[in-house]
Amino acid sequence: MSEVEAARAGHGEKAEAVAAVHQRLKSAKMAIVTEYRGLTVAQMTRLRREIRGAAGEYQVIKNTLVRRALGDTPFGDLEKLLEGPNGWVFAYDDPVILSKALIKFADDTDKLKIKGGVFEGRFMDPAAVKVLSQMPSKPELQAKLLAMINAPATQLVRLIQEPGARVVRLIDSVRRTKSE
Repeated sequence: MSEVEAARAGHGEKAEAVAAVHQRLKSAKMAIVTEYRGLTVAQMTRLRREIRGAAGEYQVIKNTLVRRALGDTPFGDLEKLLEGPNGWVFAYDDPVILSKALIKFADDTDKLKIKGGVFEGRFMDPAAVKVLSQMPSKPELQAKLLAMINAPATQLVRLIQEPGARVVRLIDSVRRTKSE
């Protein structure tokens, strides 16, 4: 049963829905609130698929349920965004990869509006979410770090080989001048 269906159900089921939302918030590294008005069903399906591919989840959740679930989570600042229909993006792995997917989708459709988010306990306005999406992802940073670690070894090998290469170039130069 989805949170929306549970909200229409009895009090016990609402409590279960609030607990489910609370659990999502507790296990998420980042949460972003979006306005999805104007998206077609096909676009929503594509958005959910792309967010899932970035180790996240996209859910439409009633504001009253979210308001109750925010409780002791680091996402309390998002309560001020709870107006109108909202879609929630939960990042469970690399928030940068997820924000890249979300921003790309928002730019492609022009209908998904990012209202704000919280990452590492800090509120992010839509511009900050866009900046986060432009940062290198964890795998990109790991590749750069590996390149930086390998660079000194590569330079050392070149330095060791250089005297021999100089001698070869000198001999070749002398040989050319004698043959002329």
